[in-house]
Amino acid sequence: MPERETPAGAMDDVEAVTRAVLTASRLLVAVSARSLAAVEDRVTLPQFRMLVMLSTRGATKLVALADLLQVAPSTAMRMVDRLIAAGLADRQTNPANRRETLLRLTDEGRRTVEDVTARRRAEIAAIVERLAPGQRAALVKALTAFNEAGGEPPAAGPGDAQAHPLGWTADGAGARDT
Repeated sequence: MPERETPAGAMDDVEAVTRAVLTASRLLVAVSARSLAAVEDRVTLPQFRMLVMLSTRGATKLVALADLLQVAPSTAMRMVDRLIAAGLADRQTNPANRRETLLRLTDEGRRTVEDVTARRRAEIAAIVERLAPGQRAALVKALTAFNEAGGEPPAAGPGDAQAHPLGWTADGAGARDT
C-alpha cells in the first residue's frame, strides 16, 4: 500500500504498522497461552472462551451460547459436557420456562476464569512497566485508536465491573472449537 502524508508531516506506512501489530499479537498470544498453562490439563482455549462467555453473561441457553461462540449447537453441547465433567459448569432448569435448560459456571469455573485473567493481567503489566512513561502514553493512544477502528469495547481495570475480561467480545470473536 502506498504511504500517505499525515497532518503531523510523518509518513504513515500501513505495512510497517501491520508488521508491528502482528508482532504484538504474537506476544499477546504467548501471554495468553502462558496464562492458561495452569488449567490446560482441564480446559482447552475454546472451552475457556465458553467459560468467559458464561462468566460475563450468566446462565445462558445452549443455543444462545453456541451462537455467541459461532459454533454448531452440537459442538457447544460437547464443550459443555466436558466443562460439566471437569466441574467448571453445570445445567439448571430455567425458572422462567421449565422446558429450557440454562448453563452456568460453578464456583470452581468462576475461580478458573478469575485466576487466568489475573495471571494474564499481571504478565501484561510487567511488560508495560518496562516501557518509559512516554512510551506508555503513546501505546495507550495507539491501542485505543486501533481498538476503536476494530470495534472492540475497552477492557475494564482491576476491580471494575467487566463485560469482557479477556478481550473477547460478546459476539464470540476468536478461536473456535472443532
